[in-house]
Amino acid sequence: MEYRQISDDYSVSGQIQPEDIAAIKDAGFRSVICNRPDNEQPGQPPADSVKAAAEAAGLAFRYIPVISGQITMDNVEDQAEALDELEGPVFAYCRSGARCTNLYGLIQQERG
Repeated sequence: MEYRQISDDYSVSGQIQPEDIAAIKDAGFRSVICNRPDNEQPGQPPADSVKAAAEAAGLAFRYIPVISGQITMDNVEDQAEALDELEGPVFAYCRSGARCTNLYGLIQQERG
């Protein structure tokens, strides 16, 4: 599992599996955000299965599904609220990491 560090407190990756949660925790992350809608692609694990693994490992989890290429202001606000509330560092994932990265950039623009 590879991930990209976007800031001191925020990293992104492509799709993860529930069994990746142990490595995410071992890397020091305290919270996980899923930005990928369920059933976007056959064989993708449902967010609930990742959430169950994260919570069993003592990590916080948020499900903020974003349709590829269609980020809304509600998505940006929900992600910003999650980042304000969740303990960092935060690990966010979608199909490739692009939506998570774009959300973060839009939050930074909003906050000036």
